[in-house]
Amino acid sequence: MNLMKFFKNVSREMKKVSWPKGRELTSYTITVITTVAFVAVFFAIIDMGISQLLNLLF
Repeated sequence: MNLMKFFKNVSREMKKVSWPKGRELTSYTITVITTVAFVAVFFAIIDMGISQLLNLLF
């Protein structure tokens, strides 16, 4: 497959993409940041718990 043909097809497909509007983008960004923060805090708590457990055992 020709490289120029590939990029031409990519360009054609990108024109078909439905990009989010401003309000949608803000909503998605807040959802992602909240989810990442929740997961980070969750694993930090789990890590501290395991560390405390290992300190008690050894």
